Amino acid sequence: MRSTFLHRTRKWIGASALAILIGMGGGTAFLTASSQIASAQAQVTPAAQITSPTASPATGFADLVEAVKPGVVSIVVEGRDASQPDDQGFNGQIPDLPDDNPLKKFFQQFGDQFGNAPNGGPGGPQGKKPQGRRFAAAGSGFVISADGYIVTNNHVVQNANKVTVTFDNGDQKTATIVGTDERTDLAVVKVDGETNLPFVKFSEDPIRVGDWVVAVGNPFGLGGTVTAGIVSAEGRDVGGSTYGDFLQIDAAVNMGNSGGPTFNLKGEVVGVNTEIFSPNGGNVGIAFAIPAKTVEQITASLIKSGSVTRGFLGVSIQDVTRDIADSVGLKDDKGALVTTLTDDSPGGKAGLKSGDIITKVDGQAIDNALALSRTIASKAPGTSVELTVFRDGKEMTVTATLGTLTDTKPTTPDQQKPAPDQPVAPTTTDVGLTLVPNSGGDGLLVQDVQEDSVAADKGFAVGDTILEVDNKKVSTGADFEAAVKSVKDSGRGTALIKAERDGNVRFIGLPLSK
Repeated sequence: MRSTFLHRTRKWIGASALAILIGMGGGTAFLTASSQIASAQAQVTPAAQITSPTASPATGFADLVEAVKPGVVSIVVEGRDASQPDDQGFNGQIPDLPDDNPLKKFFQQFGDQFGNAPNGGPGGPQGKKPQGRRFAAAGSGFVISADGYIVTNNHVVQNANKVTVTFDNGDQKTATIVGTDERTDLAVVKVDGETNLPFVKFSEDPIRVGDWVVAVGNPFGLGGTVTAGIVSAEGRDVGGSTYGDFLQIDAAVNMGNSGGPTFNLKGEVVGVNTEIFSPNGGNVGIAFAIPAKTVEQITASLIKSGSVTRGFLGVSIQDVTRDIADSVGLKDDKGALVTTLTDDSPGGKAGLKSGDIITKVDGQAIDNALALSRTIASKAPGTSVELTVFRDGKEMTVTATLGTLTDTKPTTPDQQKPAPDQPVAPTTTDVGLTLVPNSGGDGLLVQDVQEDSVAADKGFAVGDTILEVDNKKVSTGADFEAAVKSVKDSGRGTALIKAERDGNVRFIGLPLSK
């Protein structure tokens, strides 16, 4: 059976017949700061805006397509991928070899061909440096203003040195990159010197599952291709993406459709096609589009400043499962559970603690961790937000002033391990865990997990560190047993366990009986 992947839909051309980009990167995606949102249409000539008669499946989509196609473009990019070591790990630098090694003379003689000086200095006399592989690729886009602003995907123009836009009438223009946003995979390019280009508008109407949609784009470099289908689902959190609110559509979308628009039957853009779900790289009726509301916000910010600024709370979070909700006495398994934070983060300064469950932001309900990330990032840095927090069985409010989100990744602490040859006293528990004191740090180490136990069912593994039980720190087997007894005495059947694996902290709701 062939593996099934998520594919980005930029079409690579040139030396390779077809190359597929898989995934969109990890982490949570965000919306632009609300204080920076401005309508791109306010900057253009309304006379050039495309209008379309409302279409219907009964009458066909020909009139709609005829109206909107002039606003859809094909995009061809040329550039170089980021320089990377080759398959043998060679990164363009002369290896440090002994003087009597026969390969050293070879590198001294031909090193400049690899981006090195013959004497081993970086760059050589011509100043050469290792460069990535040249590429050419094709994607799609659409015009959003009469003066030449065009929306596409970030991965379409990534690493591009030259961007060429082909309009529906065959005209070709060179475009410049105005700004890109990797988190939402959106980009804006501009064709200069234009004043009256036909452009399309974003839909302000809510999209519904079952609505008809029409996709227009440049699949496989063919250009000007139209497909139709319906909205299959909303709010899709596509694995590997940094944005978790995709529309799923069943209109045929293939390689090269990246950055192209999906229209409603009014000829308004409801989404930007960006990925497909496929076992073979071709269309199987599952495609994902970034919703128009997000696209409009992000592109307006890119046009205004070339970048997107997002709010930042500075906490690591996870979803609230049914077991976790039961373990803390929370009625609904909704909210975002704070796993770790630092004292100097905006959340830490506001008084948030590990184990808090954030259920609302400024009165808006938070269903899961992704919803919290999107909500916080949609607000401007410096904004004061009121967080509704569930802590110790009670609801409370915390006010936080948001910082500025950066792409700097936090350092991961080394996994704590017991010192070698340190005598330990194992504790066997009723939940299937054998625990030993962690002489190398805080908590208890899992020495063994009994098969078919509740602990095994919940994914505990040898080497995990248990830091807290029911928000109480544990460092001995007696601490663990006492915390579990306290949970039972309170009438709860599930204990909240704070555990660490490979430097990553997570909470687990552990039922106390099978």
